[in-house]
Amino acid sequence: MRGFVQLFAAVDRASSPIEPPLRSLVTVKVSQVNACAFCIDINASLLEKRGVSLDKALALESYATSGLFTSRERVALDYAVAMTAAPALVDDALFTRLREHFDDDAIVELTALIALQNASAKFNSALAIPAQGFCPSMAPGAADRAR
Repeated sequence: MRGFVQLFAAVDRASSPIEPPLRSLVTVKVSQVNACAFCIDINASLLEKRGVSLDKALALESYATSGLFTSRERVALDYAVAMTAAPALVDDALFTRLREHFDDDAIVELTALIALQNASAKFNSALAIPAQGFCPSMAPGAADRAR
């Protein structure tokens, strides 16, 4: 586990070419696709700490049609969803869109982040690790209560 945590720290570092709020948006989205309650909870708490609005966090489910997301965020989230599919659904068109917003180093970083979050979600889901209450505003039903 220490090695896994060190890998995450290496990708989620201050000098990463992917800005912290976007890294957190991606990890929450991967957690949602994998239906990992613990991962959603812990990653959403970091999302809040990184200054992402609650409205934007709650809109992650519909990021593709929400006006709250930039085109850079949308393509990163599209990539996260495509990588999380089994088998991965990354095609040339998506990769071309990625290159419009990210250089090679950033794409490698983004790919590593998504892969690591997928591994974390699979690990925690397999062990049935429940949400721990790190981020009550993202708990199931929170969006309905916020309205």
